Amino acid sequence: MKTISLPPKPERSLFQKLKKIVLILLVIALYLWTFLGIDIDWARAWERVLNNFSRVIPKLFSPDWSASNEVFWNILETIFIAFAGSLMAAILAIPLGFLAAHNMTGSRILTTLGKWILSAVRAFPDIILAILFVVAVGPNAFAGVLAIAIGSTGMLGKLYSEVIESIDMQVVEAMEANGANKIQMLFYAVIPQIIPEFLSYAIYRFEIDIRASSILGIVGAGGIGTMIIFAANNRNWNEMGLILLAIIIVVTVIDFVSARIRRKIV
Repeated sequence: MKTISLPPKPERSLFQKLKKIVLILLVIALYLWTFLGIDIDWARAWERVLNNFSRVIPKLFSPDWSASNEVFWNILETIFIAFAGSLMAAILAIPLGFLAAHNMTGSRILTTLGKWILSAVRAFPDIILAILFVVAVGPNAFAGVLAIAIGSTGMLGKLYSEVIESIDMQVVEAMEANGANKIQMLFYAVIPQIIPEFLSYAIYRFEIDIRASSILGIVGAGGIGTMIIFAANNRNWNEMGLILLAIIIVVTVIDFVSARIRRKIV
């Protein structure tokens, strides 16, 4: 049996070793400065944490099953919010993805404009978008749908543009050489290459949106988040336990199903 000998690791210079030590010391100093600068009575804070845990945690593990019907309909509304928002985002992200793909536009200005639009959309967290849409359209599920749709469009558009830029352009060039027009090249050379990954990313984003839509109700955007804020304000930890159990089950099931679907698509 032949033994494979690996090349020796290059020795680090004294400057590189000192640089690494200085960086480690700077990170440690930064953490120490941060914690020492926080004006917290750690003994009292730790005591409150232990007291709250001993009072709240047992109630979370004793769900209030009498609220099952209300939790069911609210978690169903959360799923609908995530699905509608993800579907809108998957559609809206397609033209933005093509705009941000350099091999489609052939213009650096248009590509840069598309990337700036997607970056600007991604800059806003879902909860901030939900607050804005609650103010605009009122406290209802439609505000949650809009928040999920706009928030997801930025990320899906970025992923779509990367998929488009990675396609085999030789297929497009071959069709162009044979006299195909732009529409024919789009439908027969570009779309067949991007559809599987587009669907995969859209389904994956739906998984993320399920989690996001669970908390949008805290600001009045519908879904199970409304029950969460009411249960927390009323210190109804038994009901909170049932809500958390429902969220865990729904997220787990959707993750499992969507993973199976994505494996078959890609």
